[in-house]
Amino acid sequence: MKTNNLFRIALLAAGLTLVFACQKENSASSGPTSSTDVQTAADDQAMVSNQNDAISDDATAALNANASISGASFDAPVKSGAVSLGGNIALGSMCGATITYDTANGNRIVTIVYNGDDCVGRFTKTGKIVVTMAQGTHWKDAGAVVNISVDTLTITRKKDGKSIVINGSKTITNTSGGLLADLATTDSIVHDFTANWTITYQNGSSRTWTSTKHRVFTYNNGVVVTTTGSETGVNRFGVSFSLTITQPKVIAQSCDFSLVAGQDSITRSDNITSVITYGLDANGNVQSSCPLPNGYYYAKLVWANGNNGKQYTFIFPY
Repeated sequence: MKTNNLFRIALLAAGLTLVFACQKENSASSGPTSSTDVQTAADDQAMVSNQNDAISDDATAALNANASISGASFDAPVKSGAVSLGGNIALGSMCGATITYDTANGNRIVTIVYNGDDCVGRFTKTGKIVVTMAQGTHWKDAGAVVNISVDTLTITRKKDGKSIVINGSKTITNTSGGLLADLATTDSIVHDFTANWTITYQNGSSRTWTSTKHRVFTYNNGVVVTTTGSETGVNRFGVSFSLTITQPKVIAQSCDFSLVAGQDSITRSDNITSVITYGLDANGNVQSSCPLPNGYYYAKLVWANGNNGKQYTFIFPY
């Protein structure tokens, strides 16, 4: 009898051990530190960060296009879906959008309403942003500040239907002064911005993000925008993160205003660190041709799990 009881206890212990092992395995495969979830979070990171910069580009283009707001001697015409800033200089993907200006009674208000595809056909956007600037100033003035309100800006990637919704605000300062129309004869123009977003994902989760970025505009066969800075927030899985741009992110007009280079380093609260490198082809090599054969650049995510010491790689389009 005593032997039977010991045998039963041994079986029960083995069974409990197996149950706990299975629960642990399932938790590891479906929790916020699984490979799939880390990849999803990295794709979110690239999409939100890049669209954050796109909002700045659209606002800047619209500000430059109106002489009473910019302080230029003439309006920059809007043609072929893009804002032309003189000669070969242009900035912004303004297809599928309507720009209106309110300059009556000293107002400085620009409203951009999105309802269609961007100029290169990668994203569809709906919603609006409202750009305001204080009376008595012009955008060309050094230190000029604009505030941007983002209202239910829904951005859908046409390649796979993935979408995000952005609400919130940002502030852009024309630190150096000057207008992009003068880039061909100016060494550089410097803008600084801060942003506070609420991002809503397709799974219904909403998270807050903040960013601080420094952007330098130069001219090389078109506008070149070089961005450094940082972002913090919480991803869709409830994991907090801190991101630093460790290699400047470069957007080139000559490549359809694509992000052609740069690198983000991300530290997460769940002991995962990752690096995202931009401007690559589908094999993870530096993309040498422009424009792209399939319309997309690729990024390479390399991430390490500090809990098990393993490293993983994932390549995805953006």
